[in-house]
Amino acid sequence: MVSLIYSAICSIDGYVADEQGNFDWAVPDAQVHAFVNELERGVGTYLLGRRMYETMIPWETMASEDLERSSVAGGPSAPDEFAGIEAATAEFAQIWRGIDKIVYSTTLNEVSTARTRIVPSFDEDSIRLLESEAVQDISIGGPTVAVSAFAAGLVDEVRLFLCPVNIGGGLRALPESRLDLQLLEEKTFDGGVVYLRYAVR
Repeated sequence: MVSLIYSAICSIDGYVADEQGNFDWAVPDAQVHAFVNELERGVGTYLLGRRMYETMIPWETMASEDLERSSVAGGPSAPDEFAGIEAATAEFAQIWRGIDKIVYSTTLNEVSTARTRIVPSFDEDSIRLLESEAVQDISIGGPTVAVSAFAAGLVDEVRLFLCPVNIGGGLRALPESRLDLQLLEEKTFDGGVVYLRYAVR
């Protein structure tokens, strides 16, 4: 059964970026990145706000020679952690390119990635139709778009990666409204990141 999933990497106090828009503390290590890749294999469509889309564009434009270097980064002279990050990065770039993308924006006039279309506003009826026709899960990227999806009752699952850092303010990962959630899965990574998967009741 196809699910509509909201995923976010956030601070322990619930922000995806600080008050200056920085999220360098959220960059996943090799172990987390590999886990994220496995989750993303089940996604057929991304729903993205403009800012999230622009953040993700480099995955599309990563040069093929970079991917080739990444695939051989596990040679005997490469540190294990570096090799793991390079391999996970190359893998995610390939996954990203294979997923359809819908970008919600009134200011973006053109896209620079394949399999991408711009929609001026979030429409719950079109999302319900998309979900009824989909054969793979749909993922929402970015809390601004997610607010509309939560308000419409469209979100089936919430997947959070909590980073071991408290930033004190910024862009919230979750809407400022009540959500009743049921814990389905949890996992702790060596670097202190905790993965929590919830069903939305």
